Amino acid sequence: MAGASIEELQSQIGYEFKNPQLLLESLTHSSRAQESGPGARDNEKLEFLGDAVLNFIVSVRLAEAFPEDAEGKLSRARARLIAADHLAGVAAKLRLGEYLLLGRGEEKTGGRGKTNLQVDALEAIIAALYRDGGLGAAQCFIEKYVLPENLASRGEELFSTDYKSALQEFLQAGNGAPAEYRVIDESGPEHQKTFTVEATVEDVPPCRGSGGSKKSAEQQAARVMLEQLGRKV
Repeated sequence: MAGASIEELQSQIGYEFKNPQLLLESLTHSSRAQESGPGARDNEKLEFLGDAVLNFIVSVRLAEAFPEDAEGKLSRARARLIAADHLAGVAAKLRLGEYLLLGRGEEKTGGRGKTNLQVDALEAIIAALYRDGGLGAAQCFIEKYVLPENLASRGEELFSTDYKSALQEFLQAGNGAPAEYRVIDESGPEHQKTFTVEATVEDVPPCRGSGGSKKSAEQQAARVMLEQLGRKV
């Protein structure tokens, strides 16, 4: 670990493991396990389990929070909450890159800064919590870090179309590079700002969108880009 300790991470998570080895395993990349020799475990199986636990708990909480809403709307909300960019934000908040156990080669190539490795570790930590403390431990973590506060009041935001994810999926299907977003303007008073974001895609003119937050402006820019690409969502 790059100057970080397992005790610090447990303090951040708010959970003390009965079996700390599970937490260490959740942070161990395959490159480190390969260098450690026979019997060393990486986090891939925990990641697999954690993905399933995350899906289950998010599904249960959404069904509880929105009992009258249709399955399609709940599925859209779940997709947004388990999307890689959302989980990457959670991993960044927990500074998981500092705690990853990497092989020398992966360390040299900047593995700590790779969001996919951080998201993998996040899902593995969820599995480690589940195995160490049961479903309740995993649920407490997910409710604290993954689900938004006051979930039942966030329906409009969660049920709206996720244009950024739709654009990313469309580009990936054509083996294209992901869209890039940058704030090009901020206006208005602090309590009522308007952000303008520009979305750029390779070989396509840039598109702009505005909103009351950076996230909503990015969504609008992605929507305009999808329209420009002839994609209906």
